[in-house]
Amino acid sequence: MDVEKLKKMAGAVRTGGKGSIRRKKKAVHKTNTTDDKRLQSTLKRLNVNAIPAIEEVNIFKDDTVIQFQNPKVQASIVANTWVVSGTPQTKKLQDVLPGIINQLGPDNLDNLRRLAEQLQKKAPGAAEVAAQEDDDDDVPDLVPGETFEAAAEENQS
Repeated sequence: MDVEKLKKMAGAVRTGGKGSIRRKKKAVHKTNTTDDKRLQSTLKRLNVNAIPAIEEVNIFKDDTVIQFQNPKVQASIVANTWVVSGTPQTKKLQDVLPGIINQLGPDNLDNLRRLAEQLQKKAPGAAEVAAQEDDDDDVPDLVPGETFEAAAEENQS
């Protein structure tokens, strides 16, 4: 081996100064606290305030619900920013729905009813799918007493 190449390899594994212990691999320590510190400093600039005594947060997304039990909730009304931190659980809407109905007020009950109707429309049964496919091929019925010719004459006048 070449002496220069050997010195170069030996210098690459030395972690300290001259006379220190040589290691095969330099240990690189990564900390996740830098991301957390960066987030906290950004939230501090937004002037978020902690909201106490929130036991549960549910975020509705399509057919799933992201649920937080005893989360830490912070909000900045001016910046239109809400921060929910904690351990999330992803559940299906059908599983969570009975427990959520008790917590909703009269204003949100209508929204929940619309959401349930959308779920029923998204998941039709096999007979309904076959009926929908047959209906697509049919020509819609005309309004009684009207013809295409009469409608065309009205548009020309």
